[in-house]
Amino acid sequence: MIKKPKLTRTGQERRLDPRGIVRGAKTRVHTARRRKNSSTRWLQRQLNDPYVAAAKRDGYRSRAAYKLLELDEKFPFLKGAKSVVDLGCAPGGWTQVAAQKCAKNVKIVGIDLLEVDAIADATLLVMDFTDEGAEEELLSYVEGEAVDVVVSDMAAATTGHMRTDYIRTLDLVELGFDFACKVLRQNGTYVAKAFRGGTQAELLTKLRANFDTVRHFKPPASRSASKETYMVAKGFKGKNKYSEKGLILKPL
Repeated sequence: MIKKPKLTRTGQERRLDPRGIVRGAKTRVHTARRRKNSSTRWLQRQLNDPYVAAAKRDGYRSRAAYKLLELDEKFPFLKGAKSVVDLGCAPGGWTQVAAQKCAKNVKIVGIDLLEVDAIADATLLVMDFTDEGAEEELLSYVEGEAVDVVVSDMAAATTGHMRTDYIRTLDLVELGFDFACKVLRQNGTYVAKAFRGGTQAELLTKLRANFDTVRHFKPPASRSASKETYMVAKGFKGKNKYSEKGLILKPL
Protein backbone atom coordinates (compact mmCIF):
# COMPACT_ATOMS: atom_id res chain seq x y z
CA MET A 1 0.00 0.00 0.00
CA ILE A 2 1.40 3.39 -1.02
CA LYS A 3 1.48 5.90 1.79
CA LYS A 4 -0.42 9.04 0.87
CA PRO A 5 1.44 12.34 1.25
CA LYS A 6 0.35 14.86 3.83
CA LEU A 7 -1.73 17.62 2.32
CA THR A 8 -2.20 21.28 3.10
CA ARG A 9 -5.61 22.80 3.76
CA THR A 10 -5.83 23.66 0.06
CA GLY A 11 -5.31 20.00 -0.84
CA GLN A 12 -1.81 20.53 -2.24
CA GLU A 13 0.95 18.11 -1.32
CA ARG A 14 3.41 19.43 1.22
CA ARG A 15 6.99 19.57 0.04
CA LEU A 16 9.41 17.49 2.08
CA ASP A 17 13.17 17.75 1.67
CA PRO A 18 15.78 15.25 2.93
CA ARG A 19 16.08 17.18 6.20
CA GLY A 20 12.38 16.72 6.90
CA ILE A 21 11.49 20.37 6.25
CA VAL A 22 7.80 20.49 5.33
CA ARG A 23 6.21 23.41 3.56
CA GLY A 24 2.51 24.12 3.50
CA ALA A 25 1.43 23.96 7.15
CA LYS A 26 -0.20 27.16 8.38
CA THR A 27 -0.71 28.52 11.87
CA ARG A 28 -2.99 31.49 12.33
CA VAL A 29 -2.04 34.15 14.87
CA HIS A 30 -4.93 35.85 16.62
CA THR A 31 -4.25 39.58 16.79
CA ALA A 32 -4.09 40.89 20.33
CA ARG A 33 -5.77 44.22 20.98
CA ARG A 34 -2.47 46.04 21.53
CA ARG A 35 -0.32 44.08 19.11
CA LYS A 36 0.78 45.99 16.04
CA ASN A 37 0.01 44.48 12.65
CA SER A 38 3.74 44.26 11.81
CA SER A 39 4.38 42.24 14.98
CA THR A 40 1.51 39.92 14.13
CA ARG A 41 2.84 39.37 10.61
CA TRP A 42 6.34 38.67 11.93
CA LEU A 43 5.07 36.19 14.53
CA GLN A 44 2.84 34.43 12.01
CA ARG A 45 5.70 34.18 9.54
CA GLN A 46 7.95 32.67 12.21
CA LEU A 47 5.33 30.15 13.31
CA ASN A 48 4.64 29.11 9.71
CA ASP A 49 8.29 28.95 8.63
CA PRO A 50 9.42 25.29 8.35
CA TYR A 51 13.07 26.34 8.50
CA VAL A 52 12.55 28.03 11.87
CA ALA A 53 11.06 24.81 13.21
CA ALA A 54 13.84 22.74 11.63
CA ALA A 55 16.53 24.97 13.18
CA LYS A 56 15.05 24.36 16.63
CA ARG A 57 14.85 20.65 15.96
CA ASP A 58 18.40 20.36 14.58
CA GLY A 59 20.02 22.65 17.15
CA TYR A 60 21.00 25.49 14.80
CA ARG A 61 20.97 29.05 16.09
CA SER A 62 19.12 30.41 13.08
CA ARG A 63 17.22 29.32 9.98
CA ALA A 64 20.09 30.83 7.95
CA ALA A 65 22.12 27.69 8.65
CA TYR A 66 20.09 25.92 5.96
CA LYS A 67 21.11 28.51 3.38
CA LEU A 68 24.75 27.49 3.78
CA LEU A 69 23.80 23.80 3.83
CA GLU A 70 21.89 24.23 0.57
CA LEU A 71 24.66 26.27 -1.03
CA ASP A 72 27.14 23.53 -0.11
CA GLU A 73 24.82 20.87 -1.56
CA LYS A 74 24.58 22.79 -4.84
CA PHE A 75 28.28 23.77 -5.06
CA PRO A 76 30.24 21.51 -2.66
CA PHE A 77 33.01 23.46 -0.95
CA LEU A 78 32.98 22.58 2.78
CA LYS A 79 33.95 18.91 2.72
CA GLY A 80 37.61 18.56 3.57
CA ALA A 81 38.09 22.27 4.32
CA LYS A 82 40.48 22.75 7.24
CA SER A 83 40.08 26.50 7.71
CA VAL A 84 37.15 28.90 7.34
CA VAL A 85 36.62 32.63 7.90
CA ASP A 86 32.99 33.62 8.57
CA LEU A 87 32.26 37.32 7.97
CA GLY A 88 29.10 38.54 9.70
CA CYS A 89 28.81 35.35 11.73
CA ALA A 90 26.07 36.25 14.28
CA PRO A 91 24.13 34.45 15.61
CA GLY A 92 26.40 31.57 14.62
CA GLY A 93 24.35 29.35 12.32
CA TRP A 94 26.87 29.38 9.47
CA THR A 95 29.74 28.80 11.89
CA GLN A 96 27.88 25.78 13.28
CA VAL A 97 27.45 24.34 9.78
CA ALA A 98 31.13 24.88 8.98
CA ALA A 99 32.14 23.14 12.20
CA GLN A 100 29.97 20.14 11.28
CA LYS A 101 30.65 19.85 7.55
CA CYS A 102 34.36 20.61 7.28
CA ALA A 103 37.40 18.52 8.18
CA LYS A 104 37.57 17.00 11.66
CA ASN A 105 40.03 19.55 13.02
CA VAL A 106 38.67 22.59 11.18
CA LYS A 107 39.83 26.01 12.35
CA ILE A 108 37.24 28.77 12.11
CA VAL A 109 37.47 32.53 12.69
CA GLY A 110 34.21 34.50 12.79
CA ILE A 111 33.63 38.23 13.08
CA ASP A 112 30.47 40.22 13.76
CA LEU A 113 29.22 43.42 15.37
CA LEU A 114 27.25 41.32 17.84
CA GLU A 115 28.64 38.98 20.45
CA VAL A 116 28.21 35.31 19.57
CA ASP A 117 28.08 32.51 22.14
CA ALA A 118 31.08 30.19 22.00
CA ILE A 119 31.18 27.51 19.29
CA ALA A 120 33.62 24.60 19.34
CA ASP A 121 36.61 24.99 16.96
CA ALA A 122 35.77 28.67 16.37
CA THR A 123 37.48 31.91 17.37
CA LEU A 124 34.83 34.64 17.46
CA LEU A 125 35.62 38.37 17.25
CA VAL A 126 33.22 41.18 18.18
CA MET A 127 34.06 43.85 15.59
CA ASP A 128 32.64 45.69 12.60
CA PHE A 129 34.40 44.26 9.56
CA THR A 130 34.04 47.60 7.76
CA ASP A 131 35.88 49.55 10.49
CA GLU A 132 39.44 50.70 9.91
CA GLY A 133 41.77 48.16 11.44
CA ALA A 134 39.20 45.33 11.55
CA GLU A 135 40.74 43.49 8.63
CA GLU A 136 44.21 43.77 10.16
CA GLU A 137 42.87 42.44 13.45
CA LEU A 138 41.19 39.54 11.68
CA LEU A 139 44.34 38.77 9.72
CA SER A 140 46.28 38.58 12.97
CA TYR A 141 44.23 35.51 13.86
CA VAL A 142 45.17 33.79 10.61
CA GLU A 143 48.91 33.31 10.53
CA GLY A 144 50.53 31.06 7.97
CA GLU A 145 48.74 28.80 5.53
CA ALA A 146 45.99 30.27 3.40
CA VAL A 147 42.32 29.74 4.24
CA ASP A 148 40.20 27.16 2.40
CA VAL A 149 36.86 29.01 2.53
CA VAL A 150 35.69 32.57 3.19
CA VAL A 151 31.94 32.95 3.69
CA SER A 152 30.00 36.16 4.18
CA ASP A 153 26.36 36.53 5.17
CA MET A 154 26.88 40.26 5.77
CA ALA A 155 24.21 42.68 4.58
CA ALA A 156 23.92 46.42 5.04
CA ALA A 157 21.01 47.72 7.10
CA THR A 158 18.18 48.37 4.66
CA THR A 159 17.02 51.92 3.97
CA GLY A 160 13.91 51.09 1.97
CA HIS A 161 15.52 52.52 -1.16
CA MET A 162 16.24 49.54 -3.40
CA ARG A 163 19.16 51.05 -5.32
CA THR A 164 20.88 52.32 -2.17
CA ASP A 165 20.48 48.98 -0.41
CA TYR A 166 21.85 47.15 -3.46
CA ILE A 167 24.95 49.36 -3.62
CA ARG A 168 25.64 49.15 0.12
CA THR A 169 25.44 45.37 0.14
CA LEU A 170 27.54 45.19 -3.02
CA ASP A 171 30.22 47.19 -1.18
CA LEU A 172 30.31 44.44 1.47
CA VAL A 173 30.65 41.79 -1.24
CA GLU A 174 33.65 43.67 -2.64
CA LEU A 175 35.22 44.13 0.80
CA GLY A 176 34.85 40.40 1.39
CA PHE A 177 36.35 39.68 -2.04
CA ASP A 178 39.39 41.88 -1.33
CA PHE A 179 39.89 40.06 1.98
CA ALA A 180 39.43 36.64 0.37
CA CYS A 181 42.15 37.43 -2.18
CA LYS A 182 44.53 38.10 0.72
CA VAL A 183 43.92 34.86 2.61
CA LEU A 184 42.53 32.15 0.30
CA ARG A 185 44.63 29.21 -0.78
CA GLN A 186 44.70 28.22 -4.43
CA ASN A 187 41.39 26.54 -5.36
CA GLY A 188 39.76 28.15 -2.32
CA THR A 189 36.14 29.36 -2.24
CA TYR A 190 34.46 32.69 -1.51
CA VAL A 191 30.71 32.78 -0.79
CA ALA A 192 28.82 36.03 -0.22
CA LYS A 193 25.30 37.39 0.08
CA ALA A 194 24.20 39.80 -2.63
CA PHE A 195 20.94 41.40 -3.66
CA ARG A 196 18.92 40.09 -6.59
CA GLY A 197 20.61 41.18 -9.77
CA GLY A 198 23.88 39.60 -8.71
CA THR A 199 27.20 41.40 -8.79
CA GLN A 200 28.10 44.53 -10.69
CA ALA A 201 29.85 43.99 -14.03
CA GLU A 202 33.17 45.46 -12.85
CA LEU A 203 33.25 43.27 -9.72
CA LEU A 204 32.09 40.24 -11.68
CA THR A 205 35.02 40.73 -14.06
CA LYS A 206 37.41 40.78 -11.09
CA LEU A 207 35.83 37.66 -9.61
CA ARG A 208 36.06 35.75 -12.89
CA ALA A 209 39.69 36.81 -13.26
CA ASN A 210 40.51 35.38 -9.84
CA PHE A 211 38.26 32.29 -9.67
CA ASP A 212 37.59 29.40 -12.03
CA THR A 213 33.80 29.65 -11.65
CA VAL A 214 31.40 32.32 -10.36
CA ARG A 215 27.74 31.41 -9.90
CA HIS A 216 24.67 33.01 -8.34
CA PHE A 217 22.05 30.94 -6.54
CA LYS A 218 19.03 31.59 -4.33
CA PRO A 219 18.80 28.65 -1.92
CA PRO A 220 15.34 27.30 -1.04
CA ALA A 221 15.84 28.45 2.57
CA SER A 222 15.93 32.05 1.38
CA ARG A 223 12.41 33.45 1.68
CA SER A 224 10.74 34.02 -1.68
CA ALA A 225 9.95 37.63 -0.73
CA SER A 226 13.61 38.35 0.01
CA LYS A 227 15.71 40.04 -2.66
CA GLU A 228 18.85 38.27 -1.48
CA THR A 229 20.82 35.82 -3.58
CA TYR A 230 24.25 34.29 -3.02
CA MET A 231 27.42 34.45 -5.06
CA VAL A 232 29.68 31.36 -5.01
CA ALA A 233 33.19 31.80 -6.42
CA LYS A 234 35.20 28.56 -6.56
CA GLY A 235 38.74 27.72 -7.62
CA PHE A 236 40.79 30.71 -6.45
CA LYS A 237 43.60 31.23 -8.97
CA GLY A 238 45.76 33.70 -7.13
CA LYS A 239 48.59 33.49 -4.67
CA ASN A 240 49.15 35.44 -1.46
CA LYS A 241 51.65 35.64 1.36
CA TYR A 242 49.94 32.75 3.18
CA SER A 243 49.99 30.32 0.26
CA GLU A 244 52.82 28.01 1.27
CA LYS A 245 52.63 28.20 5.08
CA GLY A 246 50.92 26.27 7.85
CA LEU A 247 47.73 27.58 9.45
CA ILE A 248 47.96 28.84 13.02
CA LEU A 249 45.05 30.56 14.75
CA LYS A 250 46.00 33.05 17.42
CA PRO A 251 44.19 32.17 20.70
CA LEU A 252 41.86 34.70 22.30
